[in-house]
Amino acid sequence: MQIKSVMAVVGICLFGLLGSAWGAQPTGAAFCVTCHDEEDLPDMSRSAHGFSVDKRVPDCISCHGPSNTHAHKPSGVSLRPHPDRMFTKKSTLPASERSAACLTCHNKDAKRALWNGSQHDAADIACNSCHKIHGNRDKILSKATQADVCYTCHKEQRAQMNRPSHHPVPEGKMSCADCHNVHGSAGPKLVKRDSINDTCYTCHAEKRGPFVHPHEPVAEDCSTCHNAHGTTVAAMLKARPPLLCQQCHTPHAATGVGLVPGQLTGATRGQNSVTIWQGRSCMNCHTQVHGSNNPSPTNPTPQLLMR
Repeated sequence: MQIKSVMAVVGICLFGLLGSAWGAQPTGAAFCVTCHDEEDLPDMSRSAHGFSVDKRVPDCISCHGPSNTHAHKPSGVSLRPHPDRMFTKKSTLPASERSAACLTCHNKDAKRALWNGSQHDAADIACNSCHKIHGNRDKILSKATQADVCYTCHKEQRAQMNRPSHHPVPEGKMSCADCHNVHGSAGPKLVKRDSINDTCYTCHAEKRGPFVHPHEPVAEDCSTCHNAHGTTVAAMLKARPPLLCQQCHTPHAATGVGLVPGQLTGATRGQNSVTIWQGRSCMNCHTQVHGSNNPSPTNPTPQLLMR
């Protein structure tokens, strides 16, 4: 009889413990997914923001806030209130506050150290303007699709990239982020280095020099002659030689063909106007336009950027 009484007491206790466990409501992100299931949200199980038991991974509350009135609709209210922080196009939350929610985690590296006050931040561009959080695939993180996201605002650059001479961005071999740090930069135009030239030199190191006889425009700014997004002239030049060269240099030829009245004639060592205006024009002779190390004081004169 005593054994039966003990077993009954144990059974009641176990039932009470299990009943309280079964009746307990989930909290946090676990409560969010009771409504926002896979039919409501896209699959994000393979993304860094997917629901996980890893405590380092943010959950719904980390981004959207506690949102108590959204989770537990107040009585007498016909429409459920929105979460504390919304990231949709209809959100009234300022772009700075939307980005601040992301920066609580994504502010631990040098890539985003200069976000505050950068061109995109000043233009009220929020992180969710470019990034897709709810999903396994973010177009901005893939070289093949990143430019399409940038082109939604930078339409002039899209037109330039479709010109015959361009960097291989449309082919998916390069991306905008190879040259630009869109999260902030100390250089102009959000280039990754401190200057346009230093950014170009990360790939075109042979143009860096130093040269014994440098070409001043080259040392100052590569974009003086080149448009990095694309042109209709070979080598992404802004104009066809010799017209590009003659924007700074007085032209010379053996004949008067193609010359502006009063400008230099002759002094071409037997060249004629055909060699000047066709083919590579000036670069038929001045082959080292980025700088020369020619040691000879004569024939050819070294400051003329010849080989």
